[in-house]
Amino acid sequence: MKRHRPQPPLGIRDRIHRQQAETALSPAATRSADSRGRYLPEPDDDLLTPFQVDRDRLLFSKAFRRLRNKTQVFPDPPGDHVITRLTHTIHVAQIGRSLAVALGLNESLAEAICLGHDIGHSPFGHVGEEALSPYVQEGDWHHAAHGVRLLNTLEPLNLTFETLDGVRAHTWRIDPGPSTPEGMLCRFADRIAYLTHDLDDAFRHNALSRSEIPAAMVERFGEPQQWVSAMGRAVVDQSARSGKVSMDPEALSVMTEFRTMMFERVYESPPRIKEHKWAVAVITRLVEHFIRNPEDLPSDFGLESDPPQVRAVDYVAGFTDRAAMSAYRRLFGDIPGFPG
Repeated sequence: MKRHRPQPPLGIRDRIHRQQAETALSPAATRSADSRGRYLPEPDDDLLTPFQVDRDRLLFSKAFRRLRNKTQVFPDPPGDHVITRLTHTIHVAQIGRSLAVALGLNESLAEAICLGHDIGHSPFGHVGEEALSPYVQEGDWHHAAHGVRLLNTLEPLNLTFETLDGVRAHTWRIDPGPSTPEGMLCRFADRIAYLTHDLDDAFRHNALSRSEIPAAMVERFGEPQQWVSAMGRAVVDQSARSGKVSMDPEALSVMTEFRTMMFERVYESPPRIKEHKWAVAVITRLVEHFIRNPEDLPSDFGLESDPPQVRAVDYVAGFTDRAAMSAYRRLFGDIPGFPG
């Protein structure tokens, strides 16, 4: 009688094993073995797939660490529980991973895209985009495009095409959209995350009350603490029905109505507009200073061949909220309009 050797309790699952496991994913999934590769070719990792390497490089980057002191909605927020750009990113990554697993898509690629999607944000959130736009030739400085520039040029990580493409097209305003279904998942994960946690912040800052939530949101998705799961399920069910990453039209319509209300009552409310004014003033004056005084830029920052205006914009875009305010106070004194 043949005796079977007992299987060891732990075994190594190297890159080959992991890529073989990807063959069991949905037909639409992006397989790491089929990646279009990196700008600079490099040897494969022994243990990790290319998308897992991307994920780790993003997590350990300086740019990722800076997200902890960048605005989500409320600049320079007091208290310990306000959402920052970092906590938002973590939420997006978790939602993206959950959706990818449910649909049999590539979890590692979805996670990498979600971790990198906001890495190009300027200080003070979307207000920073408004302040920086006059200084770029396109007339529209956008955090997604800057994220790609950051990851390719300013703090190069040599990521795969698929991860960079997902970062490039993670917002709905970008056309063409992402080239992978995992990139499309990031679009939905981002919107689900910010609509739910920004509501929590709005409650905390008395910017919105529970009674102001549209009835349709509660009828379709339940109480706010259920929204992440309910919205995610709306994506999973419709994607399975249609064969492409999507959300059922009724759920999408309800979510869009709520998003419109959030812009009116929270994102573009009078208190936020007041904050926007001093934040724009801080960024504008810092950019002007570094354009006129390029010698004040760190000697090892960016590309020396870039014009002073490009280098100044890149440098200020990398500031956290606190770093921007600290630099302003050091150079110019008190911030006009800043509370306190």
